[in-house]
Amino acid sequence: MAGRDMAAIAVGLVEVTDPNYLEYRTGFVQYVVDKLQALGVPVLVPAGGHAVYLDASAMLPAVPRDQFPGHAVACALYLEGGLRSCEIGSLMFGAGAADSGRPELVRLAFPRRMYTRSHLEFAIEVCVRVHELCKAGAISGMEITHGAESPLRHFSAKLKPLASTYAPEHGRSDGQHAEGLHA
Repeated sequence: MAGRDMAAIAVGLVEVTDPNYLEYRTGFVQYVVDKLQALGVPVLVPAGGHAVYLDASAMLPAVPRDQFPGHAVACALYLEGGLRSCEIGSLMFGAGAADSGRPELVRLAFPRRMYTRSHLEFAIEVCVRVHELCKAGAISGMEITHGAESPLRHFSAKLKPLASTYAPEHGRSDGQHAEGLHA
Protein backbone atom coordinates (compact mmCIF):
# COMPACT_ATOMS: atom_id res chain seq x y z
CA MET A 1 0.00 0.00 0.00
CA ALA A 2 1.32 3.44 -0.91
CA GLY A 3 2.26 5.85 1.86
CA ARG A 4 -0.43 8.36 0.84
CA ASP A 5 -3.06 5.60 1.09
CA MET A 6 -1.89 4.69 4.58
CA ALA A 7 -2.00 8.37 5.54
CA ALA A 8 -5.58 8.65 4.23
CA ILE A 9 -6.58 5.62 6.30
CA ALA A 10 -4.95 7.14 9.38
CA VAL A 11 -6.84 10.42 8.88
CA GLY A 12 -10.07 8.48 8.43
CA LEU A 13 -9.54 6.51 11.63
CA VAL A 14 -8.95 9.72 13.57
CA GLU A 15 -11.99 11.41 12.02
CA VAL A 16 -14.42 8.58 12.74
CA THR A 17 -13.65 8.87 16.45
CA ASP A 18 -14.24 12.63 16.54
CA PRO A 19 -17.76 13.35 17.85
CA ASN A 20 -17.93 16.65 15.91
CA TYR A 21 -17.10 14.90 12.65
CA LEU A 22 -19.60 12.12 13.35
CA GLU A 23 -22.29 14.71 14.07
CA TYR A 24 -21.50 16.45 10.78
CA ARG A 25 -21.48 13.16 8.86
CA THR A 26 -24.76 11.84 10.22
CA GLY A 27 -26.20 15.34 9.90
CA PHE A 28 -25.77 15.56 6.15
CA VAL A 29 -27.27 12.10 5.66
CA GLN A 30 -30.19 13.18 7.87
CA TYR A 31 -30.50 16.34 5.78
CA VAL A 32 -30.95 14.29 2.59
CA VAL A 33 -33.47 11.96 4.25
CA ASP A 34 -35.46 14.90 5.64
CA LYS A 35 -35.53 16.67 2.26
CA LEU A 36 -36.57 13.51 0.40
CA GLN A 37 -39.31 12.79 2.94
CA ALA A 38 -40.60 16.36 2.69
CA LEU A 39 -40.72 15.97 -1.09
CA GLY A 40 -42.64 12.69 -0.86
CA VAL A 41 -39.86 10.28 -1.84
CA PRO A 42 -40.12 7.03 0.16
CA VAL A 43 -36.97 6.47 2.23
CA LEU A 44 -35.96 4.14 5.02
CA VAL A 45 -35.90 5.82 8.43
CA PRO A 46 -34.19 6.49 10.69
CA ALA A 47 -31.35 7.87 8.61
CA GLY A 48 -28.04 6.03 8.75
CA GLY A 49 -24.55 7.41 9.08
CA HIS A 50 -23.19 6.91 5.58
CA ALA A 51 -26.08 6.23 3.21
CA VAL A 52 -29.66 6.99 2.28
CA TYR A 53 -31.90 4.06 1.42
CA LEU A 54 -34.74 4.65 -1.04
CA ASP A 55 -37.73 2.34 -0.65
CA ALA A 56 -38.13 0.98 -4.18
CA SER A 57 -41.05 -1.21 -3.04
CA ALA A 58 -43.00 1.95 -2.24
CA MET A 59 -41.79 3.79 -5.35
CA LEU A 60 -42.89 0.95 -7.65
CA PRO A 61 -45.67 -0.80 -5.72
CA ALA A 62 -47.12 -2.46 -8.85
CA VAL A 63 -43.80 -4.04 -9.82
CA PRO A 64 -43.47 -7.53 -8.29
CA ARG A 65 -40.25 -8.43 -6.50
CA ASP A 66 -39.34 -10.99 -9.16
CA GLN A 67 -39.15 -8.05 -11.58
CA PHE A 68 -36.52 -6.32 -9.45
CA PRO A 69 -38.03 -2.91 -8.59
CA GLY A 70 -34.86 -1.89 -6.74
CA HIS A 71 -32.71 -2.48 -9.79
CA ALA A 72 -35.22 -0.61 -11.97
CA VAL A 73 -34.98 2.42 -9.67
CA ALA A 74 -31.17 2.17 -9.55
CA CYS A 75 -31.02 2.14 -13.36
CA ALA A 76 -33.37 5.13 -13.57
CA LEU A 77 -31.21 7.10 -11.11
CA TYR A 78 -28.21 6.49 -13.33
CA LEU A 79 -29.99 7.33 -16.57
CA GLU A 80 -31.71 10.38 -15.13
CA GLY A 81 -28.75 11.99 -13.41
CA GLY A 82 -25.67 9.79 -13.38
CA LEU A 83 -26.20 8.67 -9.77
CA ARG A 84 -24.58 5.35 -9.04
CA SER A 85 -26.41 3.34 -6.45
CA CYS A 86 -26.82 -0.24 -5.27
CA GLU A 87 -29.95 -2.36 -5.29
CA ILE A 88 -30.42 -4.23 -2.03
CA GLY A 89 -33.29 -6.60 -2.61
CA SER A 90 -34.40 -9.52 -4.71
CA LEU A 91 -31.63 -9.22 -7.30
CA MET A 92 -28.90 -9.15 -4.65
CA PHE A 93 -30.35 -11.80 -2.36
CA GLY A 94 -31.65 -14.22 -4.99
CA ALA A 95 -34.81 -16.16 -5.61
CA GLY A 96 -35.81 -16.56 -1.96
CA ALA A 97 -35.71 -12.80 -1.38
CA ALA A 98 -38.78 -12.28 -3.54
CA ASP A 99 -40.88 -13.98 -0.86
CA SER A 100 -38.94 -12.85 2.22
CA GLY A 101 -40.92 -9.73 3.02
CA ARG A 102 -37.74 -7.66 2.99
CA PRO A 103 -38.14 -4.22 1.44
CA GLU A 104 -36.61 -3.57 -1.96
CA LEU A 105 -34.04 -0.86 -1.23
CA VAL A 106 -31.70 1.31 -3.24
CA ARG A 107 -28.61 2.49 -1.38
CA LEU A 108 -27.09 5.89 -2.08
CA ALA A 109 -23.77 5.89 -0.24
CA PHE A 110 -21.98 9.09 0.67
CA PRO A 111 -18.26 8.36 1.22
CA ARG A 112 -16.51 10.73 3.58
CA ARG A 113 -15.11 14.00 2.24
CA MET A 114 -16.56 13.47 -1.24
CA TYR A 115 -19.63 15.66 -1.61
CA THR A 116 -20.59 19.29 -1.20
CA ARG A 117 -24.03 20.64 -0.38
CA SER A 118 -24.63 21.22 -4.11
CA HIS A 119 -23.91 17.52 -4.77
CA LEU A 120 -26.49 16.58 -2.15
CA GLU A 121 -29.05 18.97 -3.66
CA PHE A 122 -28.43 17.47 -7.10
CA ALA A 123 -28.87 13.93 -5.75
CA ILE A 124 -32.14 14.99 -4.10
CA GLU A 125 -33.33 16.54 -7.37
CA VAL A 126 -32.58 13.35 -9.30
CA CYS A 127 -34.33 11.18 -6.69
CA VAL A 128 -37.42 13.38 -6.89
CA ARG A 129 -37.47 13.18 -10.71
CA VAL A 130 -37.13 9.40 -10.62
CA HIS A 131 -39.92 9.15 -8.05
CA GLU A 132 -42.12 11.25 -10.32
CA LEU A 133 -41.31 8.93 -13.23
CA CYS A 134 -42.23 5.95 -11.04
CA LYS A 135 -45.57 7.53 -10.10
CA ALA A 136 -46.26 8.26 -13.78
CA GLY A 137 -45.75 4.59 -14.66
CA ALA A 138 -42.74 5.38 -16.80
CA ILE A 139 -40.47 2.84 -15.09
CA SER A 140 -41.14 -0.86 -15.39
CA GLY A 141 -39.70 -3.95 -13.80
CA MET A 142 -36.67 -5.75 -15.15
CA GLU A 143 -35.94 -9.28 -16.29
CA ILE A 144 -32.68 -11.16 -16.16
CA THR A 145 -31.41 -12.05 -19.62
CA HIS A 146 -28.14 -13.65 -18.53
CA GLY A 147 -26.69 -14.97 -15.26
CA ALA A 148 -29.84 -15.67 -13.24
CA GLU A 149 -28.15 -18.57 -11.46
CA SER A 150 -24.85 -16.80 -10.78
CA PRO A 151 -23.99 -16.85 -7.05
CA LEU A 152 -23.28 -13.10 -7.11
CA ARG A 153 -25.80 -12.19 -9.76
CA HIS A 154 -26.13 -8.55 -8.73
CA PHE A 155 -22.54 -8.17 -10.00
CA SER A 156 -22.72 -10.35 -13.09
CA ALA A 157 -26.31 -10.68 -14.33
CA LYS A 158 -27.57 -8.79 -17.34
CA LEU A 159 -31.07 -7.35 -17.21
CA LYS A 160 -33.41 -5.48 -19.49
CA PRO A 161 -36.55 -3.47 -18.82
CA LEU A 162 -39.81 -5.30 -19.40
CA ALA A 163 -42.04 -2.60 -20.84
CA SER A 164 -41.11 0.95 -20.04
CA THR A 165 -42.07 4.34 -21.34
CA TYR A 166 -38.91 5.78 -19.78
CA ALA A 167 -36.14 6.75 -22.16
CA PRO A 168 -32.81 8.37 -21.30
CA GLU A 169 -33.73 11.43 -23.34
CA HIS A 170 -36.09 12.41 -20.51
CA GLY A 171 -32.91 13.21 -18.58
CA ARG A 172 -32.41 16.58 -17.02
CA SER A 173 -34.61 19.28 -18.42
CA ASP A 174 -31.54 21.46 -18.95
CA GLY A 175 -29.76 18.69 -20.87
CA GLN A 176 -26.91 18.44 -18.37
CA HIS A 177 -25.86 15.37 -16.40
CA ALA A 178 -23.70 14.94 -13.35
CA GLU A 179 -19.99 14.86 -13.90
CA GLY A 180 -18.39 12.33 -11.59
CA LEU A 181 -21.19 12.23 -9.01
CA HIS A 182 -21.37 8.69 -7.71
CA ALA A 183 -23.83 8.30 -4.90
